[in-house]
Amino acid sequence: MQLSTDPPSRVLHITQPVDGGVARVVTDLVRAQLSTGTHVTVACPDGSGLARTLRALGGDVRDWQATRAPGPSLPQEVRRLGRVIADVRPDVVHAHSAKAGLAARLAVRGRVPTVFQPHAWSFEAVGGVTAGLALKWERWGARWASRVVCVSEAERTTGVRAGVRAPWRVIPNGVDPARFHPAAVDTVRAGIPLLAEAGVGPVSPLVVCVGRLCRQKGQDVLLEAWREVVRRVPAARLVLVGDGPDTERLRAGAPAGVLFAGAADDAVPWYQAADLVVLPSRWEGMALAPLEAMACGRPVVLTDVDGARESLPPALRSRCLVPSQAPDSLAHAISELLSDPLLRESLGHQGRRHVLTTHDVRRTVDAVADVYRELLTPGLGGQAVSGEHTECRESIHS
Repeated sequence: MQLSTDPPSRVLHITQPVDGGVARVVTDLVRAQLSTGTHVTVACPDGSGLARTLRALGGDVRDWQATRAPGPSLPQEVRRLGRVIADVRPDVVHAHSAKAGLAARLAVRGRVPTVFQPHAWSFEAVGGVTAGLALKWERWGARWASRVVCVSEAERTTGVRAGVRAPWRVIPNGVDPARFHPAAVDTVRAGIPLLAEAGVGPVSPLVVCVGRLCRQKGQDVLLEAWREVVRRVPAARLVLVGDGPDTERLRAGAPAGVLFAGAADDAVPWYQAADLVVLPSRWEGMALAPLEAMACGRPVVLTDVDGARESLPPALRSRCLVPSQAPDSLAHAISELLSDPLLRESLGHQGRRHVLTTHDVRRTVDAVADVYRELLTPGLGGQAVSGEHTECRESIHS
């Protein structure tokens, strides 16, 4: 979808995370925008897999080194980003996640149309004094966002309840159903060496959790629940796919039957190999892993955090949602589904249909393009007022 400027619009994406869901969202947007002739630049830490992927797509990647959390290096990071912005001269700046949103808004300060996409709120990720400071910033920094794009209505509601007054858009996350698709379990498992080495055969009950190994994703809660799961389903195996700051701690506390696969450049085979995919997050905006798993025809169990209900069709919510940080409930849901193959198959089919009709990535990128178009069209970009709430669901689903 070509943006309505001539020559093609110049879009600058800014991200500090170079892995996980944020990186996948940025990659999908860059791929789609490049296909329309838009000039796309991404400021992110260079030397990463994300930077290599974006260059391979034809994107212009500028090195922007930044720590994950605010600290003494923030002023220098803002200055470096300011130099990138001055050189690129973008028509639209699109900042992804809390750190990029902080640095970008400080560097731009409303001089260029700015889209901020939290991908889960910063004040949920921390506690104590730090949480208070993050909340104050999000309230203050909203004045420098032309649009705040939330990936779920629940994420927007969390922001509103926290006192963030912003020109909102709700654009649910999407995945590519051509890339994430069902496949025969026995064939896929035979092609994964780790499973063969661990003696996981085609009929072994297999649970997979894909996500960064960190407190947000809640793998520690899953490991606590797993002891009860293997008591009920002794042959069950669990694979944690991902890497992160909690890797060694999780390994040290893991019970028998748990495999650590490390980071995966392509998680598709892991979804396809699973009988059940679990994401026990403490907080989210709308996680991509459950959407990717459902696109692969696999049933999911999620904790009931922001975006989880909206990512599931209504018929699956009673079976697939459990309270956050409740290992007993999580163990019960996993054990029940592992013991009922026909129910898993039915849930998998329903999930795939839901993704095809509601969470196709093409709908997501079209909705983002509509936001850019508003900001670049005289008389439209400045109409939003602080606290405005506009959902993009109609444009997504039409």
